[in-house]
Amino acid sequence: MANLIVVAYDNEFQAEEVRLKLLKLQKDYLIDLEDAVVAVKNKEGKVKLHQINNLTAYGAVSGSFWGLLVGMIFLMPLVGMAVGAASGAIGGALSDVGVNDNFMKDLAANLQPGTSELFVLVRKATPDKVLAELQGTGGKVIQTSLTHEDEAKLQAALDESKKAG
Repeated sequence: MANLIVVAYDNEFQAEEVRLKLLKLQKDYLIDLEDAVVAVKNKEGKVKLHQINNLTAYGAVSGSFWGLLVGMIFLMPLVGMAVGAASGAIGGALSDVGVNDNFMKDLAANLQPGTSELFVLVRKATPDKVLAELQGTGGKVIQTSLTHEDEAKLQAALDESKKAG
């Protein structure tokens, strides 16, 4: 079962920086992310979600392939590819994997303009190494499914930079 962690940051860019750090840790096999989304509230107060996976593009590519294949069977590969791409893109746009978009938008609505939140679904991790890498990144844990003890360790690691900086 994946753990949900939501951390708020004081500016629009900090959540993205931490997400990039987590993606590097994933490449090093120190964390297994199911989803990592950055929510930004711009100066006008509009919330924008920056997803890690573009499901619309994936659906279009997948649909194109299958449409081309079916189109070749019926000797109309271009029509099949076009119909497949369109249906795949629609299917991808309507899909929601990972953290629920409505949940993220509702929680991010409480953000101050010019700030951001990082929503992370973690399948598994090597906690001591991940916390060491997150030390000094700042942020405030808003919501989590971690135990109280693990949540406190995470917040302590995030706060470490405030003492050092």
